[in-house]
Amino acid sequence: MHPIRATVRYSRAIHAVAELLGKLKIDAMFVGNVARAAWLDLEVSTGAIDVIAVMTPQQKTQVAMMAANRGFRVEREELDATEELDLIPLHFVDEEGDEVRVHVLLASNALYGRMVSVAIATQHEERTLKIPRAEDLALMLLMAEDAEAVQRLTGLPQFDLAAFRERLASIGLGGEAAVR
Repeated sequence: MHPIRATVRYSRAIHAVAELLGKLKIDAMFVGNVARAAWLDLEVSTGAIDVIAVMTPQQKTQVAMMAANRGFRVEREELDATEELDLIPLHFVDEEGDEVRVHVLLASNALYGRMVSVAIATQHEERTLKIPRAEDLALMLLMAEDAEAVQRLTGLPQFDLAAFRERLASIGLGGEAAVR
């Protein structure tokens, strides 16, 4: 695993999201492009910043309210439209007017909750962030049908292929266990 590299705009957004969730004492991990960048030595420069967070429904409201007071643009219509999805859609807007889409997904099932509880630490500049273990990221990327990234992850020396195959079988994806 590598430290997270990001363009200036994305770096600002990553720090703002970490700061926001940290102030609210919400346990969370960065997934998607940020986790992919750490595991595959890439730079975060496009797309949304995705985070899975363990929180109560009351904290969901707090995140949206506090985000609006901390430089994020929060659209009431988007919040209402995603209410049933356990998703908090945000837009990070920095002092230069650049915007980055942010999705905070509530860890509303045991699988996501477990992933957050066993997430590992990595560095982004001087900040420590949590990202999923390689096997958990591979599972998420498999569901997103990103076969190339899954292949790269499963080829990492620290990737536990046996544990990954067991996890797939335990959630009913035994047919996918032929990875690699």
